[in-house]
Amino acid sequence: MKILVTGGAGYIGSHTCVELLNENYDVVVLDNLSNSSEESLFRVKNITGKSLEFYKADLLNKKQILAVFSEHKIDGVIHFAGLKAVGESVSIPLKYFHNNITGTLNLLAVMNDFNVKNIVFSSSATVYGDPASLPIKEEFPLSATNPYGRTKLMIEEILQDLYHSDKNWNIALLRYFNPMGAHKSGEIGEDPCGIPNNLMPYISQVAIGLLPQVSVFGNDYDTPDGTGVRDFIHVVDLALGHIKTLPKLFTNPGLVIYNLGTGIGYSVLEIIKGFEAASNKKIPYKIVDRRPGDIAACWADPTKAKEELGWKANKTLADMCKDTWNWQKNNPNGYGESL
Repeated sequence: MKILVTGGAGYIGSHTCVELLNENYDVVVLDNLSNSSEESLFRVKNITGKSLEFYKADLLNKKQILAVFSEHKIDGVIHFAGLKAVGESVSIPLKYFHNNITGTLNLLAVMNDFNVKNIVFSSSATVYGDPASLPIKEEFPLSATNPYGRTKLMIEEILQDLYHSDKNWNIALLRYFNPMGAHKSGEIGEDPCGIPNNLMPYISQVAIGLLPQVSVFGNDYDTPDGTGVRDFIHVVDLALGHIKTLPKLFTNPGLVIYNLGTGIGYSVLEIIKGFEAASNKKIPYKIVDRRPGDIAACWADPTKAKEELGWKANKTLADMCKDTWNWQKNNPNGYGESL
């Protein structure tokens, strides 16, 4: 069975490619490398001992998507590609709307033309906005507190409208919580371009000496220690969530929605302490103003994914911190050293 992975050279995409290859899927990757490196795919091949097809292509260019579908009989698509920084989306919303939504529309149009109607969409817990209660269930009301989250919500709505117009589509909306960690080999991990937007790569770059200190955005939230609380999930657990979703998709379930999280909330300061324990490094930090678009707390109820997919997150906070540090210390400049 052949799976097209958009954004497959990225952080979550590359880890998912490993698990797909381990399960003997044929993998085709489409990525424009705007925030990723082809080196990650060379390492995916090293880890698995298997090959994949790679196309440097952009979802904003429909001809490039057509070329991929013309050359391969695709059975299903896992759609990761998109811009993903909350703070940046507040600054340049038009770029986010254009890239994420137009790119998805182009992809869906080509899929429709080739009668490929199975898609797993990489959504986000940001579609829940600022939840009225915790833990978050799939049926909670949806909203968005920033343009990035709004693009995810709008794409979910597009996919739901698409399904209602044509019941031959099988669509899985996977709402991720906060991925971190890296493959246990230390070969692949999170390698953001420029200053990291996510907490864990920022902490690890402070630990390795690339950045001076961690900025903690607000310590006056209504949480146990005043800092933001999130559901952090190991990226390999997250990747395995996709592996569990694909067989479900091929049973023609229609449209299904799952939270992928651990069900546990950790504060920013807890994450910093966890990383200090894993790395044996002191992580200096400074409390700064809250960041626009952030909420106080967010964690999942992952029961539905366990019941319907047989999936649950198994890795601990200690695993996430240990694996991140293993990746960072072995790759202080990310993938750059191998280019």
